[in-house]
Amino acid sequence: MTDDPKVRPNRHDLGRVFNEVPELYDRVRPGSPDELFADLDAITGMDERSSVLNVGCGTGQATRSLAALGCSVTAIEPGTDMAALARQRLASFRNVEVETSTFEEWDDRGRRFDVLVAASSWHWVDPSIGWQRAYKVLYPAGWMALLGNVVVHRPGEPEVYAETADLHERFCPGNPDWGHPPLEDDVRTTDEGWGLVEDPGGLFGPTIVRWYPTVQWFNGDGFADHLRSLSPYRRLDRDVREPLLDAIAERIRRRMGDRASRRYLSVLRVGQRAR
Repeated sequence: MTDDPKVRPNRHDLGRVFNEVPELYDRVRPGSPDELFADLDAITGMDERSSVLNVGCGTGQATRSLAALGCSVTAIEPGTDMAALARQRLASFRNVEVETSTFEEWDDRGRRFDVLVAASSWHWVDPSIGWQRAYKVLYPAGWMALLGNVVVHRPGEPEVYAETADLHERFCPGNPDWGHPPLEDDVRTTDEGWGLVEDPGGLFGPTIVRWYPTVQWFNGDGFADHLRSLSPYRRLDRDVREPLLDAIAERIRRRMGDRASRRYLSVLRVGQRAR
C-alpha cells in the first residue's frame, strides 16, 4: 500500500502521480514490518551473495530493509524525483543501485537475479509484460515476492471512511474509488495466490502467504496528508482535493478526538520460478 490494485490509472502516469510529492510519500506511507523481511529472508535463503531486483522502489522504504540483509540490490523507480530521494535515503548502502525506469522499459543488460521484490507496486506493472519479464530476469529456481499493505478494519472500531462518507459524496459525488475497508478476518481468508493482481499462470509455483497486522495513528492533519499521498486523491483536481481533505481533517478533530487509525494487514506473497 494503500492504493487499490483494482483502481489502475494509465500506467504512464505513475511517475507523475507520486513524483509530485516524494517527501510527503516518504513520510506518511507505511512500510513493511521487520518480521516480513525476516520471513522473506528465511523462505528464499537470501544472503550476502544474493542479487535482488526491487521493482517500483518508491523512496526506498523496502529497499533499505533488503539492503540491510546484506544482499546486492538493484532498485528501479519510474519517478525521477522519487528515484532521486531514494538515492539520497540509501546513500549509506554500497550494495544498492537505483535506476530510473519503468519495469516494462528497463534495460536489464543481461543481468539475472535471485529474488524479485515488488512492494505495493506490482499492480502498476502491465501484466501482459510484467510476469514474463519477471520470469526472464530471475535465475532458475529464483523467487518472486509481492509485498503489500491491505487496509482493513475491526468490528466496533471507529473507521474514517464511515465517518467521512458524506464528505466524499459532497465534494466528489459518485466517485467509485471511495470504499469502506474490509474486515480484517475476511482478508485473512484470502491466503492463496497472488492477491488482486493478474495470475501468472504456470510461470511461478504455489505461493507462500504470510500476514502481519500493523496500524498507523494520525491526527486530522496527518491523516489528510496521508490521503494526499494516495493515487485516488492525487488524481483529483486540486480545487476538489484540498477542500475535501481539509473537511476530513476537521471531521477527525471534531468527531474522533483528533485521533484516527489506518489499520493494515501487511502481506507477503512468495512463489518460486518454475523451471
